[in-house]
Amino acid sequence: MATRTASERRAEAARRYDAYIASCPTRQLLDRISDKWVTLVLSALADGPRRYSDLSRRIAGVSQKMLTQTLRSLERDGLVSRAVTPSVPVRVDYTLTPLGGTLMPLLAHIKEWAEHHMDEVAAARAGHDRPSSSAPAP
Repeated sequence: MATRTASERRAEAARRYDAYIASCPTRQLLDRISDKWVTLVLSALADGPRRYSDLSRRIAGVSQKMLTQTLRSLERDGLVSRAVTPSVPVRVDYTLTPLGGTLMPLLAHIKEWAEHHMDEVAAARAGHDRPSSSAPAP
């Protein structure tokens, strides 16, 4: 078996995975990590393990169903781990896996960018949505 260089391995991976192809599994992964609940759950777990109820309180507006689905999908993808401690009531803690941790710098930058530029985006939206005086009347 021939040894391959890092650049050869990257080139092979680029040939195998192309998110522009509809059937590529990376497209499904991009769909997952771009979901607002996924981003918020991962961000909430960046500070350390949290119980389900802690996550529910931290992430305003998430329904029990969506939080449960999101946590299950993140666990399936290997980004979050779930630890059950037998007690009364049972204690369940969620934490980022090492793989999930590698995603956090990217998500932190995106979250930071959104918070920093929201006023500009809001102004652009208002300008776009404002009726133009040169537009024909309906």
